[in-house]
Amino acid sequence: MIVALLQGQAPGGGLLGLIFPFVLVIGIMWLLLIRPQRKRERQRQEMLERVGKNDKVVTVGGIYGTVRWIKGDEVMLLVDESSNTKLRMSRSAISRILTEEKEEGELSD
Repeated sequence: MIVALLQGQAPGGGLLGLIFPFVLVIGIMWLLLIRPQRKRERQRQEMLERVGKNDKVVTVGGIYGTVRWIKGDEVMLLVDESSNTKLRMSRSAISRILTEEKEEGELSD
C-alpha cells in the first residue's frame, strides 16, 4: 500500500476509498458523542419543565432550597426558613430536583 502511494497510484478505488473512512469516522463520532449529549440535554430540559412549587432542589452552584414560585424562566428559592432568606435565579440554574430523587428512593426500597 505504501509503495502504491509512493508511485502515485490510489489504492482502494480512488475517491470512494477516501470518502468511506471519513463517513465511517463521522458516524462513529455521532454515535459516541453527539447522540448521548443530545439525550442528556433533552432529559435536563424535561427535568427543568417538571420543577414545581415546593420542590426541594439543588442549584448548579450547590445551593439547597425550596421552590416558592416560578414565573417563566425565573425561580424564587427559599434557602433558609429561620431567617426567611430567598434567592431569585434562572430556572436553568437548577441542577437536580431532590423531591423526585427521594420519591424514587422510597419506591425502590
